[in-house]
Amino acid sequence: MRRCRYRGRGKAHIQHVLTAIAVNIERLSGLPPTEEPPTRRPPTAFQDYLDQREIPRLKSWRTLGS
Repeated sequence: MRRCRYRGRGKAHIQHVLTAIAVNIERLSGLPPTEEPPTRRPPTAFQDYLDQREIPRLKSWRTLGS
C-alpha cells in the first residue's frame, strides 16, 4: 500500500482491481485469433416443435432493426 497512488484501503483496492483488469486486457490482446467460428447453440424444444410442423420461426427482436 505504500506505493499506491491513493490513500486508504478502499481506494487502494480499487486501484489494484483496475490494474488487474488492465493486465488481463493486455494479455488477451496478445492471444492469436481463433480460426474456427463459434459453434451454434442447439435448437430449443419449441424451435424443434415449429420445425417439425413446418411453421416458420419469427425473427428475433434483436435482429429486426438490422
